[in-house]
Amino acid sequence: GHVSPEAAVGGNIALVKDEDEIKIDLEKNSVDLMVSESELAQRRKEWKPRKPNYERGVLAKYASLVTSASEGAITKPLF
Repeated sequence: GHVSPEAAVGGNIALVKDEDEIKIDLEKNSVDLMVSESELAQRRKEWKPRKPNYERGVLAKYASLVTSASEGAITKPLF
């Protein structure tokens, strides 16, 4: 699946778990994760980077040369 750059490097979105409550306030233009700061701190300590799906071969090369889905999943210039 798609992993945003923020999640891949351990940003707050990487700490969201199934069943977490998320509050969306359209009037305030905000999205809040309803988890305590102490719980987030614990999750941050336990977080580990995701292992690449492919480490060798054509798919590994493709993954290293393509932009994220949010940028169109197009290949980056080599130079």
